[in-house]
Amino acid sequence: MIDDVRRLLVRELEAFAREVELFPDDESLWKTAPGVTNSAGNLALHACGNLRHFVGAVLGGTGYVRDRAAEFATRPGRREDVAREIRETIAVVVTILPRVPESALAARFPEAHDGMQLPGGRFLMHLVAHLSFHLGQAGYLRRILTGDPRVSAAVSLKALSDG
Repeated sequence: MIDDVRRLLVRELEAFAREVELFPDDESLWKTAPGVTNSAGNLALHACGNLRHFVGAVLGGTGYVRDRAAEFATRPGRREDVAREIRETIAVVVTILPRVPESALAARFPEAHDGMQLPGGRFLMHLVAHLSFHLGQAGYLRRILTGDPRVSAAVSLKALSDG
């Protein structure tokens, strides 16, 4: 199951990088629409901070120190920098997850979240769902803001295949 989680996280992160790159300019990545709190840029940074903390620091001991508030702080930046942050997060996922023993799936995840300590496998599935949720938000936000109907091929089964 750990390899499946790795594949799913990588697929979603790669799609998130493509989504960021589909924004027509740096400025639009940081815009929101009425009733929407977070920009696609902030959602991408939040998704990366979440994974770099829980997979990198907690499971892998990378020493990453998360600044969750900064993930949501409005700040203009370049699309290429956000895409690079996503690709650095992919490197964390592909480096750390293969080292996690299958026994960690049944054991409690090493760090409580929102006052709960779930089994490791369930928490890893939560991380996939969390990433997918924010990727979908970013995709819809980009299409709403730009009118561009292109998609980032986020749910490609090919990305999950062995061949």
